Amino acid sequence: MNAAMPTPLADLPPGLVWRADSFAHVTEKTWPTGYAALDAELPGGGWPGGAITELLADTPGIGSIELLLPMLRRAPVERWIAWVAPPCLPYAPALADAGLALSQLILIDPPQHSALVWATRQATASGACHAVMAWVHKIDMAALRRLQLAAEASATPLFLYRPLAAASQPSPACLRLQLTPEENAIGISILKRRGPASARTLHLPLRKRYPARNPHALDSPDTARPALASLHARRG
Repeated sequence: MNAAMPTPLADLPPGLVWRADSFAHVTEKTWPTGYAALDAELPGGGWPGGAITELLADTPGIGSIELLLPMLRRAPVERWIAWVAPPCLPYAPALADAGLALSQLILIDPPQHSALVWATRQATASGACHAVMAWVHKIDMAALRRLQLAAEASATPLFLYRPLAAASQPSPACLRLQLTPEENAIGISILKRRGPASARTLHLPLRKRYPARNPHALDSPDTARPALASLHARRG
């Protein structure tokens, strides 16, 4: 009896096998980043809609929040945008000037690391958020996998801000970007994506649409943390 001949990869149904020399077939919803050059480098042409995206940088305030603004501005009125443990207090006037509805922002300030991971998972799994943004310095693989499963199950984009040292650690995130500050721009190196490796660095111009009294940031110094409750949105 003759053994069955193997099926050539080219003859398999689209999306069944991912070839490393091409983008993976994306079935989940993606969100345009608002930057054509970045969209062209991402499978599906945008931020993954139900997965972890890691943004790696050691310095806050370099444009890592502004990078997400076009996507955040698309939040449906019934959805939240959750901020978990940001290093600085988000600057409400600048966020409003950038086009975000403050009534849709919820700020979560966990008292300890274990609560941070738990809160991130709950916000993601709830299905009530348009996006979840969390600043996590240390996290193990088991916790990352739980967060990835929560993002997949709820079809919620989860953005994890992590230090550059995390680039040497394995992660289930489907997208990992290294961010570097540049003059009036932000540099982006794609460390991981559902597609071929990329050696190209993107240079995306930053849009300066902030009030004159705080022209370069979307956040205020940590000394302003007593005003934390000002961004705890409530609905009647």
